[in-house]
Amino acid sequence: MSTVAVDLVFTALADATRRQLLERLATGGSASASTIADELPITRQAIAKHLLVLESAGLVSRVRHGKSICFHAEPHQLAATGRWLQRMAGRWEEAGDLPSGDHAATEIDQMRHAV
Repeated sequence: MSTVAVDLVFTALADATRRQLLERLATGGSASASTIADELPITRQAIAKHLLVLESAGLVSRVRHGKSICFHAEPHQLAATGRWLQRMAGRWEEAGDLPSGDHAATEIDQMRHAV
């Protein structure tokens, strides 16, 4: 995964609203920006801007169905980011920077099982 791709994903996920949008699409299935705006207390313009950031990071894609555009969560980029995080955590573990029983080590172990 390139540095630019990692940066785009972390930038996109740094915002709580974008994380909420991604979670909505991942768990609730594809939806139009209007549908999402009806479900969340956010304007359609804000939804559109956030979806564009998620799309630029490769976390969301759009498909045109006639006059409407539906957005879909794309798990591949998020999974690639998870693998990058796992590699980094593995390097810290190898270097002995994560003592056994450490809270961070436990969280990393949980992350490994989630990806």
